[in-house]
Amino acid sequence: MSHIFPPSLIETLQSARRVVVLTGAGISAESGIPTFREAQTGLWAKYDPMTLATPQAFRQNPRLVWEWYAWRRKLVSQARPNPGHYALVEMANHLPHFTLITQNVDNLHQIAGSSYVLELHGNIARSKCFAENVVISSWPETDELPPRCPHCGGLLRPDVVWFGESLPSEPLDGAFAAASTADLFFTIGTSGLVQPAASLPLLARQVGAILIEINPQTTPLTDQMDYHLSGPAGEILPQLVAAAWPPKG
Repeated sequence: MSHIFPPSLIETLQSARRVVVLTGAGISAESGIPTFREAQTGLWAKYDPMTLATPQAFRQNPRLVWEWYAWRRKLVSQARPNPGHYALVEMANHLPHFTLITQNVDNLHQIAGSSYVLELHGNIARSKCFAENVVISSWPETDELPPRCPHCGGLLRPDVVWFGESLPSEPLDGAFAAASTADLFFTIGTSGLVQPAASLPLLARQVGAILIEINPQTTPLTDQMDYHLSGPAGEILPQLVAAAWPPKG
């Protein structure tokens, strides 16, 4: 489907100096990654993800939680970035300052080529020590599940934010800093319900940023937006980037 964009939107994007993008589950769904609840199929259909993605569940049955995440990791590893991910890489190439913030844990922005991503909820491709809270990139091969930290012997866990846990301070601080200096803020494929991410565009609005939402549905944030572009990000973003910066030749 071909989209016609308001000239004011194209001019705003072309003249923007500090652009911030927040992405949520919608952009990943276009790559075939099921949402948190939709993923519960087959052997895992009887489990409620809300009861598995907690520190308490890991303490009670670490092997079960590790195996669930191994299954989810395999699902995610079969997905590939979609045109929306690649369009954000292209957009960044045209802008003086570009900050990409994501609530997704699937690594697709990085695979597409985005060099610096503020991951609010972690990354399912990484593991960390449950005891020391440090990322562990390699460990000795073992039949034990979960594997153990090579430094302290503690259990390894996925490097994702579980229910009841605080968001990692470094990306969260970076996200708030970016939003507070933005002149253009995109919210793409987010529900507008999950805090504190949902407050980021409102912070940007307070400093005078133009707000743009890309989503097939309206959200609780839609009324706050200057532009709501209705449709999938994989369709809209490439057209928007091409309209702002037409390919040469």
